[in-house]
Amino acid sequence: MTPNDRRDFLKKSALLASGGFCNPMELAIPIPSQSKQTMLSPIKISQVSSEFEREPLATPYGFKGGYMTDVWQTIAMMEDDNGQRHIGLGTQNTLWSDARVFSSHSENGGNAIMYAMTERALQILKGQQFTDPVSLLEDVLEEVYAYGKKISGQPNLRKTFALNALVAFDNAAWLTYARHHQIKSFDDLIPAQYRPALSNKHDKVISVPSFSFATPVAQMQKLAHQGYFFMKIKLGHPGTQQEMLQKDMAKLTEIHQAIGQGQTSHTKNGKVPYYFDMNGRYHDKDSLKKLLDHAQKIGAYDQIVVVEEPFPEEYREDVHEFDINLVADESAHTDLEAAERIEMGYRGIALKPIAKTLSMTFKIAQLAHEKNIPCLCADLTVNPILVDWNKNVAARLAAWPGFEGMGAMENNGHQNYRDWQKMLSYHPYPNANWIQAEEGLFNTEEDFYRLSGGIFDEPSHYKEKFTIQKS
Repeated sequence: MTPNDRRDFLKKSALLASGGFCNPMELAIPIPSQSKQTMLSPIKISQVSSEFEREPLATPYGFKGGYMTDVWQTIAMMEDDNGQRHIGLGTQNTLWSDARVFSSHSENGGNAIMYAMTERALQILKGQQFTDPVSLLEDVLEEVYAYGKKISGQPNLRKTFALNALVAFDNAAWLTYARHHQIKSFDDLIPAQYRPALSNKHDKVISVPSFSFATPVAQMQKLAHQGYFFMKIKLGHPGTQQEMLQKDMAKLTEIHQAIGQGQTSHTKNGKVPYYFDMNGRYHDKDSLKKLLDHAQKIGAYDQIVVVEEPFPEEYREDVHEFDINLVADESAHTDLEAAERIEMGYRGIALKPIAKTLSMTFKIAQLAHEKNIPCLCADLTVNPILVDWNKNVAARLAAWPGFEGMGAMENNGHQNYRDWQKMLSYHPYPNANWIQAEEGLFNTEEDFYRLSGGIFDEPSHYKEKFTIQKS
């Protein structure tokens, strides 16, 4: 990008952030190439469009002190100047992305804000060209973020909200890029500079179910009996800090009494490991220490493998004093924030290609690899097709400590969507051997890698939504 282009870009971004009116086409910018070493042929996007579907949850899903009742599945369409169309899917989660937006609007209102940001990104790209999705994301992110601040009324909107809005856009860009360069496998899709972080090919990926603080313990016992052995448990109950802590302690005790004595062959101590996710609800280290002291008291401490996102994003205290794996999730918006969290003492990163875009995930994964920080993949209660975008990353990451030879990935859509089986039928390979977890493990052997989990076979259910527009 030339200096004049950059000044123009900054001027328009400033106008947008200040609430000034801008025609979407006036925001369009030339997209630079990703690498000075390799000049890729540009891809021009002539048409764009978007759609969404609401998928109801079986029961309200509670975390961060709130409850979701349905989830918007977004579809971004890009058509290049050769008439080739590609779609990318996204799953919106306004409660996870920025709970303030969720609480200050109706559930549909918050979703509409995020969807408008997806549409804005597509309109920015219309009539423009790009060379690769990573640099494309870099060049639209700040504009879309500024627009989100304006329409949400949140001047301090969390950047993860913008990244969540860009997942469908980013996935469509990757599939357009793959077609343009005749790429047919996920391995070849990974840019060379990020391949060291994704150089494994595990034949098993752990399927980690997730339980909200409202989930009856009986459901955990049921999945434990089905062979699931790594459990993610949402803590951080609604209420004051004291009320939250008391409820969390009681819940931990109930869980440990129910499944804590279960046996598994997949851990060194033979016990079921716990994965706690506080979603930033603990306001200081003292509160977390009280919960961990309680875990010691009831004999659960040694089974805690992950404590994810315990503190609010703005709590920037050093955490090296904890001898347990504190893991950053939504606070690690980009590779820059991930680097800050690592410096603060966080011992792991929860990657979310299905929530922060595949492009940003590549950058964060490579940073973590260079810092020798382990990663696993977290879910966003996504649809079955996005599960396999996540799985492609999880299967290639270095194994999480204590689970040698296996990737690890949260997967909770099958627990929470009312119509999961219908959604599964939209997958290009609904009966493939990697789709269903068996005894808590996904089979990611030859067929999975040969077909890249089906992500290059675009689903007719979603693609047909744009057929009428083309005729």
